[in-house]
Amino acid sequence: MKAFKPHLGGLPSYPYQGVEAPIKLDQNESPYDLPAEIKARVVERLAALSYNRYPRLHAEDVRERLSAWLGWPVEGLVLSPGSNLLIQALAQAASRVLDVAPSFPHYAFSARIAATPYQAVPLEEGFALPLKGLLRAMDERPGVLFLANPHAPTGRLFAGEEVACLAERAGETGWLLVIDEAYHQFSGSNHMELARSNPQVALLRTFSKAFSLGGIRAGYLMASPEVARVLQNFVPPFGLPAHTAQVLLAVLEAPAYVEGVVRTLVAERERLYQTLQAHPTWRVYPSQTNFLLIRTPDAAWAYQGLLRWGILVRRQDHYPGLEGCIRVSVGTPEENDRFLQAAFALAEVPHA
Repeated sequence: MKAFKPHLGGLPSYPYQGVEAPIKLDQNESPYDLPAEIKARVVERLAALSYNRYPRLHAEDVRERLSAWLGWPVEGLVLSPGSNLLIQALAQAASRVLDVAPSFPHYAFSARIAATPYQAVPLEEGFALPLKGLLRAMDERPGVLFLANPHAPTGRLFAGEEVACLAERAGETGWLLVIDEAYHQFSGSNHMELARSNPQVALLRTFSKAFSLGGIRAGYLMASPEVARVLQNFVPPFGLPAHTAQVLLAVLEAPAYVEGVVRTLVAERERLYQTLQAHPTWRVYPSQTNFLLIRTPDAAWAYQGLLRWGILVRRQDHYPGLEGCIRVSVGTPEENDRFLQAAFALAEVPHA
């Protein structure tokens, strides 16, 4: 390994291991596929595509369509095959990375891969935002602050006033506040106006969740033109594949289907939450996302028990403060019924 930078040798891999199960509720995906009529338009577009030609340099056609749909300047948009690559780019460009803990693990992972100094401020009681701790950290040398809102993995939505306070401090100190809005459709939150009025605020968004396009791998950054220009240099030229671009163009011609997906998943999320209130040993936390965080007496036992029922969830008990926790994506009504049946049946099984 002498050919590589020394810090890379001891880095663990990204914490995910795929497991097969009939009901997959472990990755916060949409349980609904892209509508058939939009898929048909995608097929037409792909049939007309010249596969021997490179795609647009920086996905200019998709950026223009996205700009018109969002009402955001095209110069402030950066597209990438998944928002994870944009997180990596931000961590590479940053002089330091600030985060909360627990958090989406790719923020810390990206900082460590890039050898960028990393600091995480623990969430407070009830997963509250550690506002004072973050503000103190922002008085030091500026860098990039990642803030998932709604938050993963807790599902909590931080108050707009708190986020605005961080944005104000970013404007004063030169920090870049990156608000990851991967789940914003499920909470009805939207920080566009905050980012529009403050060039030290950028937004990360994805097509993987509400748009039902997890398999396509596409995400984007909304930022000031100055920030976008820097980040665009970290995305390889011709980086968004031509077939991905055609899927996104077809979707952006008819994005209204997302409203129905979100409405259904939010209703199912609330049904799951209310039903689980009666569970004798599990504690479910309120959520503004498409998943629920549940504290159990033993996460490993709950995970294996659900797997025996054919249900795959995600353990979260390796994070400080999430002892005993599992995370469960909201599925279809039938999948959710099966999960609830399993959850209450496991409560009747003696736990050795």
